[in-house]
Amino acid sequence: MTNKASRKSNRKVNVAVVGLGFMGVTHIKAYQQLKAAKIVAVCDSVRLPVNGVLAGIAGNISGSGDLDLGRQLKVYRALDEVLTDAEVDLVDLCVPTPLHPEQSIAALKAGKHVLCEKPLALSSAQARKIVQAAQSASGFFMPAMCMRFWPGWSCLKQVVEDEPYGKVQAARFRRMSPTPGWSKATYASGNQTGGALFDLHVHDTDFVQFLFGRPASVFSTGVSRAGDSVDHVVTQYNYASGPAVYAEGSWLLTGNFSMSYTVLCERATLDFDMARGAEALMVTEAGKKPRVVKPGGSDGYTGEIRHMLEAIQSGKAPKVVTAQDGLSAVQICEAEAKSVKTGRVVAIGV
Repeated sequence: MTNKASRKSNRKVNVAVVGLGFMGVTHIKAYQQLKAAKIVAVCDSVRLPVNGVLAGIAGNISGSGDLDLGRQLKVYRALDEVLTDAEVDLVDLCVPTPLHPEQSIAALKAGKHVLCEKPLALSSAQARKIVQAAQSASGFFMPAMCMRFWPGWSCLKQVVEDEPYGKVQAARFRRMSPTPGWSKATYASGNQTGGALFDLHVHDTDFVQFLFGRPASVFSTGVSRAGDSVDHVVTQYNYASGPAVYAEGSWLLTGNFSMSYTVLCERATLDFDMARGAEALMVTEAGKKPRVVKPGGSDGYTGEIRHMLEAIQSGKAPKVVTAQDGLSAVQICEAEAKSVKTGRVVAIGV
């Protein structure tokens, strides 16, 4: 078992994927593209492979046909079985959000590395427990915040830091979707998902803090459908001396999933719209014609998983996204939910 003080190893990382819904299938497809990983086990209480074949499932960005995982794959129905499997190095948690704290902490205590889908939890108190467990664990922990690795998005980090087009003056992010249809019972309950704010919009909340740091406060308006959960949100992220930044996220869309951004720099505008396909990213510099930029890479899921595998093999903790980042994203989302409810600007606490 690799630990935090281990030396670099080129041995393949043995992976168990826990939760075989849309995200579990998405992660499996990513692992199958990466030579550094070997899926040795899967786990789900209901949906399991038959003779090594896992049935396909639909998703908001792309779906999947049947996946042949091989007959040698170990199949478990409970996490406890995974955690007692000495062959498993990395536990990839793609289970419903309410299970993240308990299962993350259990896997860390068992000495496993853990990749956990977003958000870390539905409250900062629960997310903080994961962070505390990760601090004392022998294995690495990483939240799966895929936009930090997404082609056409990850490059903005250098745009902000290196200022090739001057300072960023304003930025707008937009993520719109119908309510997910692959697990209707789960997504119809705000108590299970936290609504679009925590389950979908959290991507942009995290990406905003990735680019510009933690905001001082937020002001949000929104629409709630299931209890107190927010299924449409527009947030202004307030920075004392930073750019004007806002983001919109929704599960109220009638139509196909979409994501986009517009970043206004002093000498250029960067505009991303996935509806343009291969021409999604357009850069318009002052005095020049708009040009298409085609970033490399396949998707953020593969990118984030590659980063975790490299961390395990190198014995150096993941740096692009940390457990503390995952906690911070939940804290900001909590402030956004409070702002929607109260109609007031809400400061981001510690």
